[in-house]
Amino acid sequence: MKKSERLNDMMIYLNDKKFFSLKSIMDRYSISKSTALRDIQSLEEIGMPIYSKSGRNGYYGILPNRLLSPIVFSIDEVHALYFAMQTLNAYQSTPFHLNVQKLKQKFEGCISEERVNKLRKMELIFSLGSYKSKNECNCLQDILQMAVDENVCEIHYTKGEMEKQYYVQFFDITSAYGQWYATAYNFQTEKPQVFRCDKIHSVRPCNKYIAKPLSEFLISPKEMFRDHDSIDFEVGVNAKGVDVFYKEHYPSMELFQENGRYYIRGFYNKGEEPFIADYFTIYGERIISISPVSLKHLILDRLDTIKNHFIST
Repeated sequence: MKKSERLNDMMIYLNDKKFFSLKSIMDRYSISKSTALRDIQSLEEIGMPIYSKSGRNGYYGILPNRLLSPIVFSIDEVHALYFAMQTLNAYQSTPFHLNVQKLKQKFEGCISEERVNKLRKMELIFSLGSYKSKNECNCLQDILQMAVDENVCEIHYTKGEMEKQYYVQFFDITSAYGQWYATAYNFQTEKPQVFRCDKIHSVRPCNKYIAKPLSEFLISPKEMFRDHDSIDFEVGVNAKGVDVFYKEHYPSMELFQENGRYYIRGFYNKGEEPFIADYFTIYGERIISISPVSLKHLILDRLDTIKNHFIST
């Protein structure tokens, strides 16, 4: 590890500590006593408020109420952060109140003009794929805060043409194709439920139910979403079907390779038949086999509906 990288890691390692020993630095970084002493001196020179306590049980202390000393990023880390930040442009809403353009300007203000010019050239050549969505999620920040605080909340949600009230605890927020989704435990049904965030109109804490620890929700999708009367399926696909799977699939699905063949295995609950049929229509001729037969009929019925729609158009 280069000295600059070691010092950078050392600042992060020491930032939340009140004191440390010279030996702890030597052991962590596999360096000699003289090298550790020079590194500590370097940290003091760049502003980390370190003081030493001499004596038989001596140690190094760090003054309280300090800010994290400046962290030095490598060129590759700067590039990665810059383009990761650019992906926020694809979202109509984020959980953070920020202007991406202003954030970009602040970022560029921290690096040299030469590096800024190179980054702008890279923007003309390199971009990360994203999907734009016109839907605005006004409660996204509240949803995130409720999840982090492990609060039960009351939400008002548009389902179909009706507005419904739910008592939930959010524990997962994800995005797909530019759209935000929040998974929550529904205290009325005692089951997890996925909500489209743009359809949530209000979020407020309530004490009608006792909140659950976040750790209780960190289990596999099979354990969380599977009903007792769910239906198992297995769909064989070719190599091109594998590409489709990796582009989009549900948490209740897994891909397996056996004897040179690929299988998508999973389950769907009662009432989810339209979703599972719609999903597998996108595979088309990439499907080799379907089990059970009932799933095959669901997909065929969906294809007939699509065919009849185009005939009548």
